[in-house]
Amino acid sequence: MVDRLFREASLAELYDAFCVGRRDFGFYLPLVMSAASILDVGCGTGELLRLARRSGHTGRLCGLDPADAMLDQARREREVEWVLGDLTSVGWEREFDLIVMTGHAFQVLVEDDEIRDALGAIRSALADSGRFVFETRNPRVREWESWVPENAVTIERGGKAVTMAHQVEEPVIGDVVSFTATFSSPSWDWPQVSRSTLRFLSEDELGRFLADAGLVIEEQFGDWERQPLTNVSPEIITVACRG
Repeated sequence: MVDRLFREASLAELYDAFCVGRRDFGFYLPLVMSAASILDVGCGTGELLRLARRSGHTGRLCGLDPADAMLDQARREREVEWVLGDLTSVGWEREFDLIVMTGHAFQVLVEDDEIRDALGAIRSALADSGRFVFETRNPRVREWESWVPENAVTIERGGKAVTMAHQVEEPVIGDVVSFTATFSSPSWDWPQVSRSTLRFLSEDELGRFLADAGLVIEEQFGDWERQPLTNVSPEIITVACRG
């Protein structure tokens, strides 16, 4: 899931525990390590940039996120620049060799104008030879159909079990999916419920938004092993540059 489910302070502390073993980091970390200046949009708890710094990255690492609770977790790493806000609240010009959006964060951009504004800001922030790399879920796979309480996930936190269960709001119409995540634990007085909405763009729609923003697709992959994008690929992983 994406960081917006974990915006409350009590839930932000759980984010990394629910995301242990993230396969996308194996794809993104080498890209980060090979770039001099990186912006992580929707950085959440900042785990990717922390890993980069601990792996010896000596350049500029900047994380941007609208959730203060998530950045409270990220600020444990003092050797990274953490910025509270979103792409509409910053004005970077050609400052980053690499901009990434991980954790399907791009999908929280639901309205057309949100997508256009975000992509415009990303293009402005990219250096002339920079790359924008991000992923969205392939809508043809209809992953949201597996977001049901029966597929709840439980972790151990401080010796206590915490369960996260999802429920999609039906009916799903078009490419926008709203759902809730209910967090519960025997050690809590009551569950906590978080709601989010995601947009599932096809590769063609995605390509049109990128082109309109002056961004050119260089490569697209269907999974974290860089396999070609097909109708049954779980991901649409995109590498784009300034046009």
